Amino acid sequence: MRRRVVITGAGVVSPIGAGVADFWDALAAGRSGAAHVELEAVGTICGFPVTEGEDARERFGQRDARRMDRAGRFAAVAGALALEDAGTLGIEPERIGVSVGSVHGGADTLLEAHRAFLERGPDRVGPLSIPLSLANHPCASVARVLGLRGPTSSPATACAAGSDAIGAALSLLREGRADAMIAGGSDAPLSPLVIAGYQRVGALSPSTRPPGESSSPFDVARDGFVMGEGAGVLLLEEREHALARGARIYAELTGYGSSCDAGHLTDPDATGEGPSRAMAIAIADAGLTPADVGYVNAHATSTMAGDIAESRALTRAGLGGAAISSTKSAHGHALGGAGGVEAVATLMAFARDLLPATLNLRDPDPEAPFDHVLEPRAVQVAHAASNSFGFGGHNACLVLSRHTGA
Repeated sequence: MRRRVVITGAGVVSPIGAGVADFWDALAAGRSGAAHVELEAVGTICGFPVTEGEDARERFGQRDARRMDRAGRFAAVAGALALEDAGTLGIEPERIGVSVGSVHGGADTLLEAHRAFLERGPDRVGPLSIPLSLANHPCASVARVLGLRGPTSSPATACAAGSDAIGAALSLLREGRADAMIAGGSDAPLSPLVIAGYQRVGALSPSTRPPGESSSPFDVARDGFVMGEGAGVLLLEEREHALARGARIYAELTGYGSSCDAGHLTDPDATGEGPSRAMAIAIADAGLTPADVGYVNAHATSTMAGDIAESRALTRAGLGGAAISSTKSAHGHALGGAGGVEAVATLMAFARDLLPATLNLRDPDPEAPFDHVLEPRAVQVAHAASNSFGFGGHNACLVLSRHTGA
């Protein structure tokens, strides 16, 4: 029998709070973290910035904090919070791994290095510019500052990266290659070059509405996604070890599925076939049927094409009867960090018996005829899914289950 994996800790640094208690309180209150953000050359945009809770300097010291880009600091703080939340593991560092996905890694570091290169020459490029700008930087930062020497993984599968990182950690634990893993995603994409690129590809909301109303997944008036930043991670642990140490168990991670559309560079598969396969694989991996899943934290970014494609995928996968919400409306789309942040949001369904809501959903798209969670809903669900999809056709789905003694 394969080893079972449970969630005994969680850490998050987000636009609506740092630490699971503050984060879940904000979701329960239906609070938005959107604000106007000023960016060099780009101007004023609507975004979801992290304004507090990133205390890397206080936690790790000035020297270590300076050796991390913003995305690395998000990940390191979230990892430390997850370890604290889980309590004393009693596991050697060589048996604790890190799997943290990211899309843009240290985007600001790379931008500053490029500026120095053009304005002052190649000998003025900082010596840490490359290691701090790589996509693996958030993962490496967590391992380094927390002294974790187990297996590492750093998926860069666009906006599916955070969920794929959790899926990779699940496999490592099932195979016995580690006894615990910090797993999730981190990104800091509120950087001028990154924002300009997403504007040019036509993915972002034009920001004509007030910030708190700018992200409206599944609504007929949606007009693009709103960029966020932050990190979310889970502390995954082999179940028997967690039981033996008397750990508080939030939920069990029972399933993971991945697929690729192998199609357009940016547009999703309009039929929903690719994402539906990822959901079907995850549900089968969990030993469940679609009817068993009571809640889905949708990827739904508030783009016209993406939300429709996911709606069709949910229907194809047999999940049309589940309660559905997209918490991006509260904390924004953190790209590689999204899967991690949203896994922590999904965990609230078990930790608090409360489903987070989709904000700003006033007129649901007719092609999304679901049980939309419009207000935080007090209900017990046995199983929940979290979806993540990304440019390049990457699809990932996680299934979390209420933990029982069986």
